[in-house]
Amino acid sequence: MTADINRSIDAIWKIESARVISGLTRIVRDVGVAEDLAQDALVAALEEWPRSGLPENPGAWLMAASRRRAIDVLRRKKLQKRKHEEIGRAIEALQGVPPEDPGADGGVGDDILRLVFMACHPALAPEARVALTLRLVGGLTTGEIARAFLVPEPTIAQRLVRAKRTLTEERVPFEVPRGGELARRLSSVLEVVYLVFNEGYSATAGDDWLRPALCEEALRLGRILAELAPDEPEVHGLVALMEIQASRSAARTAPSGEPILLFDQDRSRWDYLLIRRGLAALQRTEELGGARGPYALQAAIAACHARARVAEETDWPRIVGLYETLTRVSPSPVVELNRAVAVSMASGPAEGLKRVDALVSERSLKSYHLLPSVRGDLLFKLGRLDEARAEFERAAKMTQNQRERDLLLKRAGECRVSN
Repeated sequence: MTADINRSIDAIWKIESARVISGLTRIVRDVGVAEDLAQDALVAALEEWPRSGLPENPGAWLMAASRRRAIDVLRRKKLQKRKHEEIGRAIEALQGVPPEDPGADGGVGDDILRLVFMACHPALAPEARVALTLRLVGGLTTGEIARAFLVPEPTIAQRLVRAKRTLTEERVPFEVPRGGELARRLSSVLEVVYLVFNEGYSATAGDDWLRPALCEEALRLGRILAELAPDEPEVHGLVALMEIQASRSAARTAPSGEPILLFDQDRSRWDYLLIRRGLAALQRTEELGGARGPYALQAAIAACHARARVAEETDWPRIVGLYETLTRVSPSPVVELNRAVAVSMASGPAEGLKRVDALVSERSLKSYHLLPSVRGDLLFKLGRLDEARAEFERAAKMTQNQRERDLLLKRAGECRVSN
């Protein structure tokens, strides 16, 4: 029973942590302190909820608990050098009194979006911005972020510590910037929003392949950004990409939670309202002259799948061409791997395998489980079953997601049966 409650608390925390941390940051103006207070509330939940049961509104409970702790901190430290009147105002704010100027950020009125822009401040290195936002907004652990970036966990831990210290020392404001400052920080924010979406779309670790709350939050933030910057084509490109990808969510898992790969999905379960929204956003991107942006190109690839009512109708030659453009615009080993898959579908598995084999020595893909997974699939199609089985088993050892591991081991077993 306690184990079930703890699993529920973990799931609730992943959903609510960003709201709790962002709400506290608005009050205490220190993201490090806000995260510590939120963690204190989580510890309290782990102690109390197994005894009392889950509250009716867990998010409100966590926020109330963290606010009480914030009040204690403010009273105990007396904010050191601040005046007693400021202490009183801060405590009133924690008890629910609205800020004096709720429209100071241009009327966006979204604490999580403010938190994203704060974490993406130019005072931080680009890799630190992404790691911090995934931690604060995505609710990812240090280990999950490290796996997402294919770097050692201590490296991510150091980035997070330094990033929070820098934000405090630089007194970075908790706000959504405007004008030229908004434009300068937008690309970093877009990158972070998409990484949050990707973590929800295909979780790096845990028992679930999908984390829908993260996808929904990233898509919500993307739509807000599109309203904030209506003339920025890549904002619409990212929204288009997320809308189309999210349209497949209901078809991506079986009732048991087992992953269903793209080619095996029941496309009648795709959300065609989201597809229409995504295609409209993609058209807006093209009208703004942004068809060759990285997100727009990925959205155009996703649109090729969305327009195919059955897998056999997929326009693979067009997808290969789009990937070739993407490799020039935004080159990376992962893009090359995806292009190899597209080539295999357009020109056969042997041609795809040649391209995959060229990536085997790529250092950044050394711990990337999808490399042996793709290689195993191509070997399977070529009838090289023993080699395919070894690749699927290797990929299964590398992934931290239980659902994905089970799928890869199942595919390895199919190689034995076929033999």
